[in-house]
Formats: sequence, structure tokens, C-alpha cells
Amino acid sequence: MLELRPNCECCDRDLPPESAAARICSFECTFCSTCAEGVLGGRCPNCGGELVRRPVRPAAKLAKFPASATRKVRPQGCAPAAAANRAGA
Repeated sequence: MLELRPNCECCDRDLPPESAAARICSFECTFCSTCAEGVLGGRCPNCGGELVRRPVRPAAKLAKFPASATRKVRPQGCAPAAAANRAGA
């Protein structure tokens, strides 16, 4: 079951469980669409994996299976995709 993390790891934007703006990688690192598509170029800065739209959990299931309340933020923010690619090369 996905954690449904509550915020973008780059900019700390709120991403409630019903948000269509949330993007995740296979490790559930979570980013807003603005950071994921603009700053990160569709790649997770933590693992290099693809960032895809996070599914929305049906509201009826949130009571029994609530979203995570634990916020994770990268202290250094997120480097633009081109800079991250140069650093990893």
C-alpha cells in the first residue's frame, strides 16, 4: 500500500491524498508536478527512477487506510535536472 506522503520533497508544497499534482518514483519519493516535470526533468533525484502520477486513493478507503502525515523535505532542495545529470556523471 502506498504511503501517500503529504508534501513535495523539493519545495514542501502540500500534496493531499486526492491531489492529481503528486508524482512518485518506485520508492515512493514524492514531488509536485512543477518540481518533477520542471526542475527534475521527470527523474527522481534520490534514485534516478522515473517520476509518474501518484494514484488517488478512493475517499471511502482513506478512513481505514489513511495517508502518511510524515513530511520529508530535501534540506538542500532539488538541483535542476541538467546539474544533477552532470554531478552523477
